[in-house]
Amino acid sequence: MAILQRPKACSYRRFLLFRPKQAENTSNPDGSNVTMINVDQILGLNTLGISLVRIDYAPYGVNPPHTHPRGSEILLVVEGTLYVGFVMANPNNCLFTKILNPGDVFVFPFGLIHFQFNIGKTAAVAFAGLSSQNAGVITIANAVFGSNPPINPDVVAKAFQLNKNVVKYLQSRY
Repeated sequence: MAILQRPKACSYRRFLLFRPKQAENTSNPDGSNVTMINVDQILGLNTLGISLVRIDYAPYGVNPPHTHPRGSEILLVVEGTLYVGFVMANPNNCLFTKILNPGDVFVFPFGLIHFQFNIGKTAAVAFAGLSSQNAGVITIANAVFGSNPPINPDVVAKAFQLNKNVVKYLQSRY
């Protein structure tokens, strides 16, 4: 039986392989860490229209409300218990939620705002497949309160029906 060998000039490592085996640091205000596995890490994903993320959650950690402008997401819980959900578009803004346990799968439709929250007392891990080689991500709070330059506080105060000083405080936090 012949053993398949790759030519010395061929390097498959960055073309087909990436190893997100270990838990990432979740010591941040959100208590979560997202490890992207897209065309930037694995060149072989180019033109395939898929990517993957590993999400590590500290106890009570959150992957805050965000959206993917170029892809849908399917989430598989590997460890822990997550409260997940997404919000449908206007005019009704219906919230769909579910509590997920290991082995459970949930779909977040293309472009909708969604989140995951670890409701357990232990760490959680999930993997998500995305329908794009680079789905992008827009974290809602970061975009609204942390834009550079900042959105005029009058605009944000009116849009969110908040006191202007509250808006300025929130902007200072991002």
